Amino acid sequence: MVGAGPAGLMAALTAAQGGLRVLLLDAQPTAGGQIWRAAAAGQKGTAGDLLRDVASHPGITVLSGAEVVAAEAGEQSHTLAVTSPSGLSHVHAARVILATGATERFLPFDGWTLPGVVGAGGLQAMSKGGLDVRGKRVVVAGSGPLLLAVAAGLRQKGARVLAVAERAGLPQVAAFGVAAARFPGKASEALGLAAGLRGVPYWADCAVVRASGQDQLQSVTLRRGRREITLACDYLAIAFGLMPETRVAALLGCPLTSAGAVDVSVWQATGVSGVYAAGEVCGIGGVDGALLEGFVAACAASGQIGRLRDAPRRAEIQRRFQAVLERSFALRPNRLPTPSPATIVCRCEDVRHGDLQPFTTWTAAKLQTRCGMGACQGRVCGPACETLYGWKFSGVRAPLAPLLLSQLLGDPNTLSPP
Repeated sequence: MVGAGPAGLMAALTAAQGGLRVLLLDAQPTAGGQIWRAAAAGQKGTAGDLLRDVASHPGITVLSGAEVVAAEAGEQSHTLAVTSPSGLSHVHAARVILATGATERFLPFDGWTLPGVVGAGGLQAMSKGGLDVRGKRVVVAGSGPLLLAVAAGLRQKGARVLAVAERAGLPQVAAFGVAAARFPGKASEALGLAAGLRGVPYWADCAVVRASGQDQLQSVTLRRGRREITLACDYLAIAFGLMPETRVAALLGCPLTSAGAVDVSVWQATGVSGVYAAGEVCGIGGVDGALLEGFVAACAASGQIGRLRDAPRRAEIQRRFQAVLERSFALRPNRLPTPSPATIVCRCEDVRHGDLQPFTTWTAAKLQTRCGMGACQGRVCGPACETLYGWKFSGVRAPLAPLLLSQLLGDPNTLSPP
């Protein structure tokens, strides 16, 4: 299993219950993923129960701080090169379940590199990890229901949430609310978030124009309809949606959908024999869908088909909700940020919006400006260029994360696993 969020945890437990020996890999120091970050095993609720059951199961080995840096599919088994605090190792497995989740999409706008401008999920993670936000003035902006969850969580931690600025128009937001209310549990979930945000302005059709400050963020300017509003703040939590984290899947040769998610069957099987995928890597759909897909993938991988009696019906409900979510908060060209020529697009290589204007493809821009050739290998600027310029980003190559030279020298086959 790759990834120890809700989908990976459910898949690991289900596969182990079917008699398989399971190795659960996760890059974070503790299991739980972004949604269950800082949750404790045994605490009340689904997260605590699942974390406890996984940690106590004798058939499951959890390796935290472990990152897949290379992968190759084989006829009989698949190979993952994994770096962890104990060094570099190769894992060979007949069956692999990918539950790598999703990453935040960042789009450049004037001032987005100022300290204090943070991804919404990033600020949520930092607050869960111990960042003191009590009394801090926060503006949450971008698009999607993640904004509400982040705003509610920050407010619970003591932050002063000044506003939630939703880029989608009011008709789209209203349509999503009506549609979501028809799905089990979503209405109560929405009411809980609304209760946690009582008194916080929620502005639809509202976009970030620029962030301002000297050495760090001091204010953010929003455009609401035809009017600009400037709010003094300490943090701007920005979210332009989530993207499935498909890099390991791409190295294994798994086909992707037109939306950039791993393409799977009703049994969560990818196009590569013995490789399954579950959760946000298959499309953004929330924790309920991730748990179900993790269960289905593990049952299929371990031969527990009898446990899947009502899975197709539940999966169809989740797919419908996912479609509503994508349709309601899709990024529309007329609502994208409009960076100035001096705005940095590639932070690693200091490449600016004006530097990229002469080019029509990702490859040409990369060759001439080094855009995407920094430490993050285009993970941030690649999708941004796809969204802003319509380029096709193709930047997946091993290693997926920086490696120590001593590890490479100790095992020169890492970048091309046997």
